[in-house]
Amino acid sequence: MYRAFALLTLLLSFSALSQENFGQDSKSQDEKQDSIPPVDLYKIISVKNDTTHLDTTLTILKDYKFNYLRRDNFELLPFSNTGQTYNSLSYNGENEKAFPEFGARARHFNFMEVDDINYYEVPTPWTQLYFKTVPEQGQQLDALFTINTYRNLNMFISYKGTRALGKYQNILTSTGNLRMGFSYHTNSDKYRIKAHFVSQDLLNEENGGLDSLAVLQYIAEEEEFDDRSVLDVKYEDAESTLFGKRLFIDHEYQITNPRDSTNSLTISHIFDYSYKKFVFNQESAENELYGNSFEATNLQTSTRLYTTFNEAAVNFKNDLLGKLSVKAGHTNYDYGYNAVYITEESIVGNKLFGNLLHLGASYEERIGDFDLKAAGRLNLDDVFSGNFLNLSAGYQFDDRNSIRFGFDQNSSLPNFNFLLYQNDYINYNWQNDFDNVSSQRLYASISSEKYANINFSLSQIDNYTYFAENEMGSVKPFQYDQPVRHLKLRAEKEFDFGLFGSYNTVMYQNVLEGAGVLNVPDLITRNSLYYKDFWFDKALYLQTGFTFKYFTKYEANAYDPILAEFYVQNEQEIGGFPIVDYFFNAKVDKARIFFKLEHLNSLVTGNNNFAAPDYPYTDFLVRFGLVWDLFL
Repeated sequence: MYRAFALLTLLLSFSALSQENFGQDSKSQDEKQDSIPPVDLYKIISVKNDTTHLDTTLTILKDYKFNYLRRDNFELLPFSNTGQTYNSLSYNGENEKAFPEFGARARHFNFMEVDDINYYEVPTPWTQLYFKTVPEQGQQLDALFTINTYRNLNMFISYKGTRALGKYQNILTSTGNLRMGFSYHTNSDKYRIKAHFVSQDLLNEENGGLDSLAVLQYIAEEEEFDDRSVLDVKYEDAESTLFGKRLFIDHEYQITNPRDSTNSLTISHIFDYSYKKFVFNQESAENELYGNSFEATNLQTSTRLYTTFNEAAVNFKNDLLGKLSVKAGHTNYDYGYNAVYITEESIVGNKLFGNLLHLGASYEERIGDFDLKAAGRLNLDDVFSGNFLNLSAGYQFDDRNSIRFGFDQNSSLPNFNFLLYQNDYINYNWQNDFDNVSSQRLYASISSEKYANINFSLSQIDNYTYFAENEMGSVKPFQYDQPVRHLKLRAEKEFDFGLFGSYNTVMYQNVLEGAGVLNVPDLITRNSLYYKDFWFDKALYLQTGFTFKYFTKYEANAYDPILAEFYVQNEQEIGGFPIVDYFFNAKVDKARIFFKLEHLNSLVTGNNNFAAPDYPYTDFLVRFGLVWDLFL
């Protein structure tokens, strides 16, 4: 964390010089140094070149995103401490997956992948600071600094750090996400490049959840256990950490004249080197919980994955024909461990490695208010075969109404930890020859300011792969031999009544086939009712009110700390309880201030609810923080 702040300080020291250089290249050379340009000139650019601008307004949607993940977590159920994992309230399949993921998916909610990194173009240096309190001791901080040293060169550095003790024994979290990068284009626009480096370490102390007696004491809401630290947990000597580093480069060269607005021919290249490591440590083996172990003390297992990805593309764009890209790529992968595990029945290897070639293509065309998109990929490999195809079409009726519908399908081997896993606990060693997981999805989305935003999807998954307990009570990977079908319908609408407003989100789900291996609640609803107005001669804008969230009872997945994965269980239901939050949010200049009383109704009803079996849901909390945009 301290290194990141040192780098931020270093960049700030160059801000005055950089602003001068930017001004020399800009058309607004006569603009005064102390004036701040409109915020819509501060551009935020995704890896796919979708461009938005900085938004400093205060809305109810900003309240929904003011959390550890900094995105709307409507379909997630957080554990009790900031920085822990989330239980999923819905199924969301991957629509562009042709290669296995690393595993330890329960620890990836805050792991920043390539699509999570943005690039910038700013007329003046811009700093954004995010701060929020946590349960018990600690804090959250996310700091971004970006600067254009010249109009065509932007650099950024950001650090997100969290440390939270939590209210229960041995659930401390300590996470850090360092991101730095740049984007550049030549004066002629012939060459463009964007690149970033990311270093991440996400540590959680693990306690296995409440023990059997503590679960009964928690459910009974006995007064002496309102101090959650006196509740016994299954163990207090384990921790898991997900590490990651990545170097990413995306650049292209335009062969044709950049001033030719009718035709464009470019060649592009993407390079992605990624390293991930998941480590589970425990001082003393818990054999009654997890079975026999190779070691009685000082258990430690490290799982590693190295991938080097290269993809080259030829891109042709024509005003009449649209944009066509043809791609070819190579992936080198190396996953595994340092030793082979040999038993009387089988041998568990230590490596999955090799080289993979793939071909791909994409197409986009817009005709008036109608647009088409298509993308696909095919792996040229018999062992790690895989493919995906995405087709969609959209129509823009006007500025306030649009519709998009499409179909996507993908096929890929299950994640690496389904295929090969090793651990000091003997039951957590396996090597499987699973079939590809194949999925198809039909979807449609309607966006209407007058009526509602509606999203519909119907998914089918063949060879659905999941973790569950076997007949011996050990968590193992399984592959379902029947199709799994999932229906989801989500609608959201904001109502404006002058000084009052209401925002409502409702989602209905139905597992048409495969109930028992895919468990989700049938209904989730979130409703906010609030007052909004300007105070103090419009120096302050505020929103204050209540948010109600509810989901129906369901057999939620349980959490396994050794794997850092959720596994299917069909014995214990959670849910069916309301969550009421009170919020008071205000905007002063470019600072947005957030104050919240979380799970306020638990002060009256008590709290004996769970986020997962044996893992309690959070109690009443007072939280506050801010998002502050600073300009030089």
